Amino acid sequence: MGKGTHEYAIDERNERILININGELVPRADAKISVFDSGFILGDGVWEGIRLHHGKLAFIDQHMKRLYDGAKALDMDIGIGPDEMVDRIIDTCRANEMIDGVHIRLMVTRGEKATPYQDPRVTISPATIVIIAEHKSPIKRDNFDGIELFTSHVRRGYSDVQDPKLNTHSKLNCIFACIQAAKAGADESLMLDPHGFVATCNSTHFFIVREGEVWTSSGDYCLDGITRRNVINLCKANGIPVFERNFTLSDVYGAEEAFVTGTFAGLTPVKQVDGRVLGDVGDNPMIERLQGLYIDMIETELSHD
Repeated sequence: MGKGTHEYAIDERNERILININGELVPRADAKISVFDSGFILGDGVWEGIRLHHGKLAFIDQHMKRLYDGAKALDMDIGIGPDEMVDRIIDTCRANEMIDGVHIRLMVTRGEKATPYQDPRVTISPATIVIIAEHKSPIKRDNFDGIELFTSHVRRGYSDVQDPKLNTHSKLNCIFACIQAAKAGADESLMLDPHGFVATCNSTHFFIVREGEVWTSSGDYCLDGITRRNVINLCKANGIPVFERNFTLSDVYGAEEAFVTGTFAGLTPVKQVDGRVLGDVGDNPMIERLQGLYIDMIETELSHD
């Protein structure tokens, strides 16, 4: 079971789901790709996490843009267009009789290799496209007052090493940070940029609240998360001062509130960072306001055909 912001309720229906591999629906137990696949050998691929709400895919246009922009940056030909990709996702959900409370992992790799080697020119098949749709909802815990974060020594790097803005399969730096947080007994890791400013978390985006202002990182060293961007836009639309800026751990430790964002759980409060309790635990007026605005935003998004 996932922990922290990705803790979910086990659903036995997931043992019987059909998984879409290159347009073919396959029972979970039989879903396989080649050991020569670029994603398995090299982590050479891009992916998206998508939610199905009331039979509709939330913020799907934003997800498709990020997916295809990432593939273009990697000089990867997905082989089908965004509209056909969306149709495949919808077909997968319908085949599994899914309507709500569904999390979808869409993964695209460069394809199968002739031999285990990194050069894209030894790829001998079209891109591999896998769609896994699961019945998966965040666990609702009684008296939940937030998660705990631990700052990792692993930094988010420069774009000339591995561009942190790309949502690629290569996530070892985030995995190292996640392991460090787990060993420290925390839910997730907070990661800094090369200059020591707060960048992001290992699997979510990080915000703080100080004196009525919402701060998040400059965005130079993190993925431009879709929920992150939507929260920033919500603040702007509702007169809430919001800043994408550099700030340090000292600013974090003195914050009145903090939260993380992600496609799976939306907005999740943070109660503690590196053993420092933030503000008054459980008293999160800004987070509660933004959670309500975010739910309204999803409903508005889904009301449009």
